[in-house]
Amino acid sequence: MRDAARLLFGRRARLRWIHLILGGALAMPYVLAGELVLGQATGAILGPMPLAPFAVGLPVAAVTSLFPLTRPLEAGAVRWLCGIDDDRLAYGPARGRGEKARTALWFTLHLGLGGIVAGMTLAVPPFGALLIVLPFVVALGDSRLGLPEVFGEPWALALSPVAGVAVLLALAGCAAGSGALLARWAPVLLGPGPEDRLAAAEARAADLAVRNRLARELHDSVGHALSAVMLQASAARRVLDADPEFAREALAAIEDTTRRTVGELDAVLGVLRDGDAPGTAPAPTLESDLDGLLRRTRAGGASVTATVGTGVGTLPPLVSREAYRIVQEGLSNALRHAGDRTAVDLRLGIADGHLEITVTNPLGDAPGTGARPGGGHGLRGIADRARLLGGTARAGADEGLWRLHVRLPMKGPA
Repeated sequence: MRDAARLLFGRRARLRWIHLILGGALAMPYVLAGELVLGQATGAILGPMPLAPFAVGLPVAAVTSLFPLTRPLEAGAVRWLCGIDDDRLAYGPARGRGEKARTALWFTLHLGLGGIVAGMTLAVPPFGALLIVLPFVVALGDSRLGLPEVFGEPWALALSPVAGVAVLLALAGCAAGSGALLARWAPVLLGPGPEDRLAAAEARAADLAVRNRLARELHDSVGHALSAVMLQASAARRVLDADPEFAREALAAIEDTTRRTVGELDAVLGVLRDGDAPGTAPAPTLESDLDGLLRRTRAGGASVTATVGTGVGTLPPLVSREAYRIVQEGLSNALRHAGDRTAVDLRLGIADGHLEITVTNPLGDAPGTGARPGGGHGLRGIADRARLLGGTARAGADEGLWRLHVRLPMKGPA
């Protein structure tokens, strides 16, 4: 009994009833237009049949449903009142012929069922209430209120309250059934078509690309900074008493590293907040930031030899920015896996229209060096950056050395 009551009078049933009444209200101008047409054709004020204006107005409603705003407005009403999940309904206007035909069918169905249920909602409750109170009215005033003579019979008066309640329940059942029918057909008629699904897939792909780019930026900037700070702090602790000057240099490098990383982190978070990062610190590049990167890396105790060829200082901005991140991650991997006292050889040069980056260091005992060649998020990020620029990246053990070699075209796809 409780389930039946919820089905007929629950919150969802009431909202769907409102949706049907809204459809009836939308149908009224079309019904009036149909009545005028029939009145002109027959010479009478009203059409020859009560439902004739309704039948004439619905085709006109189907034509007007071709306006672009019809589907977004109808889908919004269905989401709000019929309890349909957002992803099952389209957001934009109908594009192709099939989508427009489905929208027209939905609009006609909504106005048709809504007009019938709205008319019943206006007429049936007063009639049902009259049947319920009829025995008491007759007993007090000896009048049937203009009802048929059968209501003068004692058995009819006794059954009239039951009939009144049945009429009201039938109205609720019709409204609940019509609302459930519309809710079932809404995803079919107002759901996204192939073009909508393609647009949604492209939007998801673009969002995923942005997320992957931000993940690479965070990994390369913050991950490198944490590794460098850890190594610099470890080196400073070991020589604090024996070499205070080196310890001071390491602490200064830690300060510089963290300051720069906070600026880069603000830039990435600015992209997350606003989709752009106006006013934030510019991304580091080889031309302007390579010397500082090498200085901070050496402050941790590593011996870094850098050979920079001619033309590296005049790279295109995009190539220079991505190359800086690749060098940063290559140095970070070398220190992380081979130890802070390792010797790292960095070579940058231009050959055959490509920027060539080579980072070489001895294989260390730390887990991950040589044990998982080509693995790790850092090397995967390097490969992604190189591929997006149309370049290549290779990493692996070679005669007792770990070698990272990247080739980036000076002009290529971004």
